[in-house]
Amino acid sequence: MHFEKYIKPLIIWRLKHIPDQHFILILSAVIGLTSGLAAVVIKNSVHFIQELIKNEIFNFGNYLYIAYPVIGIFFAVLFIKFIIRRKVNHGIPAVLYSISKENGIMKQHNMFSSIITSAFTVGFGGSVGLEGPTVATGASIGSNIGRLFRMSYKTKILLIGCASAGAMSAIFKAPITGIIFAIEVIMLDLTMSSLVPLLIASSIAALTSYFFLGRDVLFHFTLQDEFLFNDIPFFVILGIFTGLISTHFTRMYMKIRSYFERINKWQVKILVGGIALGILIFILPPLYGEGYETINSLLKGDYKSVMENSMFSEFQDNMYVVFGFLILLIFLKVVATSITFGAGGIGGIFAPTLFMGSTLGFTFAKILQYFGIKDLSVSNFALVGMAGTIAGVLFAPLTAIFLIAEITGGYQLFVPLMITAAVSYTTIRLFESNSVYTIQLAKRGELLTHHKDKTILKLIKVNDVVETNFITVRPNDTLGYLVNVIKKSVRNIFPVIDEKGNYLGLIPLDNIRNIMFDQGKYDKIFVKDLMIDPHISVTTEDGLDIVMAKFRSSGHWNLPVVDKGKYLGFVSRANIFNSYRKMLVEFSED
Repeated sequence: MHFEKYIKPLIIWRLKHIPDQHFILILSAVIGLTSGLAAVVIKNSVHFIQELIKNEIFNFGNYLYIAYPVIGIFFAVLFIKFIIRRKVNHGIPAVLYSISKENGIMKQHNMFSSIITSAFTVGFGGSVGLEGPTVATGASIGSNIGRLFRMSYKTKILLIGCASAGAMSAIFKAPITGIIFAIEVIMLDLTMSSLVPLLIASSIAALTSYFFLGRDVLFHFTLQDEFLFNDIPFFVILGIFTGLISTHFTRMYMKIRSYFERINKWQVKILVGGIALGILIFILPPLYGEGYETINSLLKGDYKSVMENSMFSEFQDNMYVVFGFLILLIFLKVVATSITFGAGGIGGIFAPTLFMGSTLGFTFAKILQYFGIKDLSVSNFALVGMAGTIAGVLFAPLTAIFLIAEITGGYQLFVPLMITAAVSYTTIRLFESNSVYTIQLAKRGELLTHHKDKTILKLIKVNDVVETNFITVRPNDTLGYLVNVIKKSVRNIFPVIDEKGNYLGLIPLDNIRNIMFDQGKYDKIFVKDLMIDPHISVTTEDGLDIVMAKFRSSGHWNLPVVDKGKYLGFVSRANIFNSYRKMLVEFSED
């Protein structure tokens, strides 16, 4: 950081006078405030752009909604390519990647780039949410504050968790959910030393959001119908449906993303994606933007306002058309969301997931009600449906339960929320092993999880445990020369390399004990006659989980480390175990 030299005296003073434990609490408060401000800025930016579009300046007719998404995505891509000139990754996956592969380091531009690009994308109708970019912004702030004050990896991850909790708390005004989200989705290991900073960051972020945005909440829900015990089987069925639609979301998202990745020219991506999205929005206007207006209408049981300004508005009294319209919204929301991302837009999947869940829950209850199968509360099922899709798409059942209960005050529906979320999560796990957030990282073997053993093995790098105190020999060296090398060595393995440093094989001491004292063979036998090739080596790119798998399959206690054919040293089980124990102690400290 360029300005680090200006605050170096502050860093030195802090190290002398403020213990890390107290300083982390101060930083968590600062991060809570900045995360809250990021949520305020991003919300107001989108609101400003959408008000401009609704204004007479842009009011040339509904057909312009075909063009709006192209304009928004075009501005976002221009900002990325010609101003930032660096890749802006999508929300929460970017945070998880930085934790898994970048040592908790996020680029400085992420502190503002996601705000600007997502404001353009969503403001002009991109069918994505703002939660992911807000979390990415907050996490980047936390990461860079940690770097600025030279905090350890563990502390940087905690600060990223605080920022993520703060961002979620601020955007939904749900401080408890923010903490649950940091633990469940960001994979933050919960200890008492991490719980207090999370509490501080989440509460301050929520208060910041209240101060600037007022007490108005995203969802306006008043419980009108009590939870009935006889409705439990239908909440179970809803859980199965939300799990299946979550599977559809994940697979469709990956398929459309793969299609756009094959398009090389960014201009073509914008045109193809933007126009396709515009047509979808023109046919189904509720697909425009985040979709919270639609969610609120369905929570009130008002499906007619959802159909207004669409080509289906004149069929509001035909329930078959209504059901068809709502089902199209459920299945095409993920298409609109995926196209937005594929074309180059920046946003998150939280809002689309809530949109699909509320629409599915409402439609499910309304169909049963209309055909006289069961008189269910459409508002309650719309609410619980959101929990089902959050649990399924995000693999976050606890976040789903507390988010929906907290932002709607629907605590009386806690039991059906738990049932539907659990069934949805169980259902999607039958088809998918990872969420949309983690599927790409998992395929590349870069995902950290709550499994502490696996996490620590991924964090230890081969370069950190490679041992280089092995004396090398050449293939044309004699046995006599090798014996002299053995006298000087403290190791019992001797790597064989050529004149360019390429690894050829090795000689274990045990393999030559029977001839090493036979001086008559010193000039007759050469290293190339004695060396073996174990056929298994390690690269600097291998994670320790891969290295340990190679140890298990080979049965060896030492493996050579090779980089593009060049010999670097050896890794041993003993040294890996020592490094593992050291890091485990560090992670487990409370």
